[in-house]
Amino acid sequence: MEATHHRCSGARGPSAPPAGTVPPGPAGPGAAAALLPSLIAAARPSREPSYGDLLAGPPPGPARGGPGYAERAWGDGSHSPLYCPVPERTDDALAGEVDARLISWARDCGFADHELDALTGAAFGRLVTLAHPDTDDPDALLVAAQLNAGWWAADDYYADDTALGAVPARLPARLALAMSAMDPVPPAGEFTPPLTEALRDDLVLRMLGSAVGHLRRHATDAQVQRVCYSTFAMFVSWTAYAAWRETGEHPPAWEYLAARQHDSFYTSMTLVDVVGGYELPPHLFYDPRVRRAAFRAGTASVIVNDLHSVAKDAADENPVCNLVLLIAADRDASVEEATEITVALHNDLVRDFEAGHRELAAVPSPELQRFLRGLRAWMGGGFEWHATNPRYAAEADGQ
Repeated sequence: MEATHHRCSGARGPSAPPAGTVPPGPAGPGAAAALLPSLIAAARPSREPSYGDLLAGPPPGPARGGPGYAERAWGDGSHSPLYCPVPERTDDALAGEVDARLISWARDCGFADHELDALTGAAFGRLVTLAHPDTDDPDALLVAAQLNAGWWAADDYYADDTALGAVPARLPARLALAMSAMDPVPPAGEFTPPLTEALRDDLVLRMLGSAVGHLRRHATDAQVQRVCYSTFAMFVSWTAYAAWRETGEHPPAWEYLAARQHDSFYTSMTLVDVVGGYELPPHLFYDPRVRRAAFRAGTASVIVNDLHSVAKDAADENPVCNLVLLIAADRDASVEEATEITVALHNDLVRDFEAGHRELAAVPSPELQRFLRGLRAWMGGGFEWHATNPRYAAEADGQ
């Protein structure tokens, strides 16, 4: 990886006034009261649904899955369909705006032209626009796009792609620095300048540090730490994959799934309320029932990724990160048979999420109901992104 020295900047586009400033408006006696409505409006999410709207689902899907869910063909259509939520929003113009801001940010982080081309092809703006339909604020969506891009870059540059400089033996040390980039350590005298230089001289570390800086402008301290620590749990799973590759071991499917629980789209889903402009209180976010729902949603979504990536992963010398291939090895089964087993597991996870969502509908918390709907929307949007992304569509078709 080439070390460049550009400092990352925030999003280019409309921004909020600096902290501590007062919006322009009337002055003199009564000015504070006159400004109050605008201050309240500025603090609200871009779209504030009623409690009834939070509990309601999107329009029924075109298939037999019931309100909000459908059985959908995928890949070349030769396998059983995937049961998943219906996407709630497609907005190509908004996705394009988010992608434009993401590319501008990546350029400021020091991306080379060919890296910018790859980032454009990934279509993270489309992913987050599909996955977070409860806001149309491009700057809030950019938070999710930046973090997802940073996580993907860390995976590619550190863990997965030797052509980009990934070295299994260096992975733990690199991830330790990534944690420092996201959650800065207090100054430690003479030992701080070398750390500061290391964080400045690595593209991935600049991306992660800048992305969390932008996150802080939209999130509470608790939400920031939630995102950081879910990321750090994901990093632990990456070290397990690296060890399996280094030793040539093929883990059993159950062990892979245990690692995948914390290395799934659950990490992306920790941003649902941040992007939506509200906060799910910690006592609800960490409620075991809510956590089960979130893990089911995250694991189901990453299984969609595995299903679309079989052909690419099969070309790996030691494919340890694909459930289909590991099931096939475990059971001495064909890839087609393992695919059907994987589809059935995905569908069971989604139905379990659906049942848990119904159970939690009795909890009188608008934030919780909005968050659960956000998890559901993420599953639907994530499926749509994989199904329409040229890279994954080609891989699922075996091309």
